[in-house]
Amino acid sequence: MFEYEIQQLRSAELIRRADHERLAREAVRQGRAARTEAERRAAGAGLAGVRPDEAESHSRRPRRLRSPRTA
Repeated sequence: MFEYEIQQLRSAELIRRADHERLAREAVRQGRAARTEAERRAAGAGLAGVRPDEAESHSRRPRRLRSPRTA
């Protein structure tokens, strides 16, 4: 009987931890979505869907090399 109660306590604790982790992930996701939306609004209506760092590049160097590097 004692082992059963210990297992019940462990199970309840794992469920509490999982709920806490889920809430934390949800809060991070909402914060990220709010930040992205604010950046989009700040960038202007003409650039909707384009990230601000991609909209205005400060260098002429392309993001990626044109041909893949060999090993």
